[in-house]
Amino acid sequence: MTSSEPSSCHQGPLVIWALSDGRAGIEAQAVGLAEAVGRETAATILVKRVGWKGRIGRLPWWLNWLPRRWLTPESGIEGDWPDLWIAAGRATLPLSIRARRWSGGKTMVVQIQDPRVPPHMFDLVIPPRHDRLNGDNILPITGSPHRVTPARLDSEYERFRDQIEALPHPRVAVLIGGKSKAFDLPVERAAQMAHQIQLPLEQEGGSLLMTFSRRTPEPARALLTARLRHLPGIIWDGEGPNPYFAFLAAADYILVTEDSTNMATEAASTGKPVFILKMEGHSLKFRLFHEELERLGAARPYGGGFHGWTYEPVNETRRAAREILTRMGIELPPDTAPVAELLESEPRKKPVRKPRAKAAAKPKG
Repeated sequence: MTSSEPSSCHQGPLVIWALSDGRAGIEAQAVGLAEAVGRETAATILVKRVGWKGRIGRLPWWLNWLPRRWLTPESGIEGDWPDLWIAAGRATLPLSIRARRWSGGKTMVVQIQDPRVPPHMFDLVIPPRHDRLNGDNILPITGSPHRVTPARLDSEYERFRDQIEALPHPRVAVLIGGKSKAFDLPVERAAQMAHQIQLPLEQEGGSLLMTFSRRTPEPARALLTARLRHLPGIIWDGEGPNPYFAFLAAADYILVTEDSTNMATEAASTGKPVFILKMEGHSLKFRLFHEELERLGAARPYGGGFHGWTYEPVNETRRAAREILTRMGIELPPDTAPVAELLESEPRKKPVRKPRAKAAAKPKG
């Protein structure tokens, strides 16, 4: 299968499908890149959550010969094919490698992350640079695509202004990940982490804005909460509206555990000092990623104290979006904005997605 030549002429807004298996961190990458394209040109974004019947989704991509037969009805892979297909995650691979053929060459197919399949099966592959992939149809970027923009941060801060506005400075956002193939957060390490966070905050009279991921082990979550809940601030317990973006907006400093590419990239897009929190484990890829952030001036290892510095916000999502449109033959005005201003307003059209139930907020102070 060879790359198709993109059309140089489009009538009306681009139709973009953003596909994933629906997991928050994976979906955010596909939707974030789709929204970035929508900030460069008129676009309609449809969010698709791929689901497989039975155990089909566990098969390698090359054993899933008739993928549309095994999709759940909610997947929505039907109707008119989009102009642009942006997919992330293993669950999308059996579909992405066939999308150009199904669409008769109409659809440009972009796969985020390292698909671990021959890259010529897609029009463009966008992996993190620390995966060390190269090729004519490969665009390595720092970290991962995301949904952070100044407008989004401002609007999310307004939602939580009443809870955050009176908190003393420095405000320190602490973004805690959890167990993965390379890293873990046992209670012993969580206790050390709590000590490293507590002392400088008490000395400087600041406040804590802490949030956990779904991967955070419950013992570590409980220990960090118990040790730090006496500090001024908010420890989000996972219920009610998520203040994650509001925390990024409000923070003077951001601490991120070393296991998450997404959270570190989002933090680095704010232009605020980012500190990397050590966990148990080791990963060459993540070490390369953190060294890359250090070279860009965005992040430093956390040594138990806060200090400020400035750097140009890391905004690889926009660069990737403009590269996609260029390869589609869509003319763009020269990119004359300073790097620090490259995070722009929200997309003209918000993505269409299935609603999720929301519970009442119960932040802890």
